[in-house]
Amino acid sequence: MSRSNVIVLDNGTGYTKMGFAGNSEPSFVFPTAIATATSSANKSLGGRPSVPNKPGGLTNSSIASKRGIEDLDFHIGYEAYANAKTYQVDQPIRHGIVENWDLMERFWEQCIFKYLRAEPEENYFMLTEPPLNPPENREATAEIMFESFNIKGLYIAVQAVLALAASWTSNKVSDRTLTGTVVDSGDGVTHVIPVAEGYVIGSAIKHIPLAGRDITYFVQQLLRERGESAHIPAEDSRRVAEKIKEDYSYVCQDIVREFRRYDEDPYKYFERYTGENQVTGRSFTIDVGYERFLAPEIFFNPEIASSDFLTPLPEVVDNVIQQSPIDVRRGLYKNIVLSGGSTMFQHFGQRLKKDLNAIVSQRIAASEAASGNLARSSGLEVNVISHRMQRYAVWYGGSLLGSLPDFYSFCYDKKDYEEHGPSIVRKFSVFGGV
Repeated sequence: MSRSNVIVLDNGTGYTKMGFAGNSEPSFVFPTAIATATSSANKSLGGRPSVPNKPGGLTNSSIASKRGIEDLDFHIGYEAYANAKTYQVDQPIRHGIVENWDLMERFWEQCIFKYLRAEPEENYFMLTEPPLNPPENREATAEIMFESFNIKGLYIAVQAVLALAASWTSNKVSDRTLTGTVVDSGDGVTHVIPVAEGYVIGSAIKHIPLAGRDITYFVQQLLRERGESAHIPAEDSRRVAEKIKEDYSYVCQDIVREFRRYDEDPYKYFERYTGENQVTGRSFTIDVGYERFLAPEIFFNPEIASSDFLTPLPEVVDNVIQQSPIDVRRGLYKNIVLSGGSTMFQHFGQRLKKDLNAIVSQRIAASEAASGNLARSSGLEVNVISHRMQRYAVWYGGSLLGSLPDFYSFCYDKKDYEEHGPSIVRKFSVFGGV
């Protein structure tokens, strides 16, 4: 079976997922980080890369010719952190938006040549972008892709739309829809994005400053308060908190009842975590208790972790849908799709559905009471979709759409770019008839 010539690159704030369209999971997943020799890292702090005015005729070596040889001395992903002592580590993406284009170009360079081992001239690329990505950023992406890498074709897709496509777990084509609400929670930020027929309703999008990193810090705090952190080596503190978050945590349906269960029978619910000090190699053991259900509870009761943000996630989702046009609201409630690693907690979808149902039922009851029961509501279906591809939903959605036969007709190719320039990607096209 021949390899697809569509490369799907999903660059997130925390992690980059990449591979070829048609596969069920990305070929590589590693941190979106780059380690550069300090002198060259300081040379460019976020400026637009200098690319030739005239596209065409560029070869792979054009990247080397644009810069000095010392600028080719860099590492990305896990290798970047492994070289942190002798190199300067940077994250070119903040809150989903590219901030340092020079570093981003070099990051893409190693993604394509070192990891995927692909010839860009022979491949089409699907890149992802966050909601409300500035058009200038799309232009800069096109400029680098066509002029530095001389790619065959480019499609830039909104992450939320790809996450919706990834939820097409049913085989029935009639069930496939690009209308729904995407709850996308990664490492750095959580977005709630309403999408109608493949178009993002930008005015209703909400950002929540709670995500995976905040849960990790909260677990560290809980371990400190219980005195467990005294047994954990300081240099392993964050790693242990992450492990507890990922391996032991779950979402409870009722926090008060859960506390009671743990207090009545701690031996049944408490777990033991055994780790190894990365420096000395000595093993240590700690009890994992209330943090098992309190860690993800910050989405539903954010006040337990911080006083900066107090609106529970179900309320935010409801507000987003209520601020969307009235004719699409029913579809937005019916298709709430989870995406990203921080939605992977066990029972997360059930709890979100339960709390949302309570909010919706309360509103309907209040409306009926106000109208003196003259207008009886037929009810509203609230459906939260969890699926096996949730962690890499955006990448998987890209893989799915990139393997469709009509994908190529939606791409901008080299000829289009040479004719119209980078501004061609300002025009957003959505797949028709999917």
